[in-house]
Amino acid sequence: MVSTLPTVPAICKLPRSLLLVLLAMLVMPATNLAQAGSCKATIYLTFDTGSQSQAELIAANLRHHQIKATFFLANEKTVQGDYSLDMNWSPYWKKLTEEGHAFGSHTFDHVYVVGDLPDGRIAVKPQFGAQAGKTLQWTAQEYCQELRRVDQRFFAMTGKKLDPFWRAPGGKTTPNLLKAGQACAYQHVGWAPAGFSGDELPSEKFSNPMLLKRALDKLRDGDIFMAHLGIWSRKQPWAPENLEPLINGLKQKSFCFATLREHPAYQNLHQQKK
Repeated sequence: MVSTLPTVPAICKLPRSLLLVLLAMLVMPATNLAQAGSCKATIYLTFDTGSQSQAELIAANLRHHQIKATFFLANEKTVQGDYSLDMNWSPYWKKLTEEGHAFGSHTFDHVYVVGDLPDGRIAVKPQFGAQAGKTLQWTAQEYCQELRRVDQRFFAMTGKKLDPFWRAPGGKTTPNLLKAGQACAYQHVGWAPAGFSGDELPSEKFSNPMLLKRALDKLRDGDIFMAHLGIWSRKQPWAPENLEPLINGLKQKSFCFATLREHPAYQNLHQQKK
């Protein structure tokens, strides 16, 4: 496969992290198309929205390796000063849709669950939006509406509907929360213990080499891996140093990659929604 790179003037304007990915394409062999026949295990890469500082880099890596992943979307503030589900992000999401990736809801305002209430309602705290930072009491129907807001915006941006799964911010759930998602036909998706990238942890204590080694040592067949499209607080971003070697290291162990549409626990849901 021959990689097509931007012109020299265009390259000069690219962020350093994305430039490194593009340069790697020149010196690294293209994806081995015969690999699919030698798969001994499958990993499900998933990415949650975040600061979006690594969004382009992650998309470029996946594109280069011809890997399909699953993205969980919330309307989060980005390093560009906008929000990740603003319409100016439409080209980014539409391109990923055309490339065959899968997409789930992460709640529109990145709403954390606080706990279940005795009357059946759910205490929640949005991180963004008009009610940011306030503890609210929602019914299951109100939580469903929050999940569907992402679906509605995604359709407006891409002309496609979300897949029938969602992920709670922080991965924290409660019985009432899971029931609310199921009531509106969304199945919750967490991640494997070994699939926690650690990109939210302070890099002073959890270096990228440490996180990479842990993932390569512990990931097993069927594991769901979770990272973000950018984290505000981490001084050394995870993706520029770790995503490429993670993919290559897993390939060397005969791992292949798939979206959650192919995961045994969720593939029937996808078929039902088609």
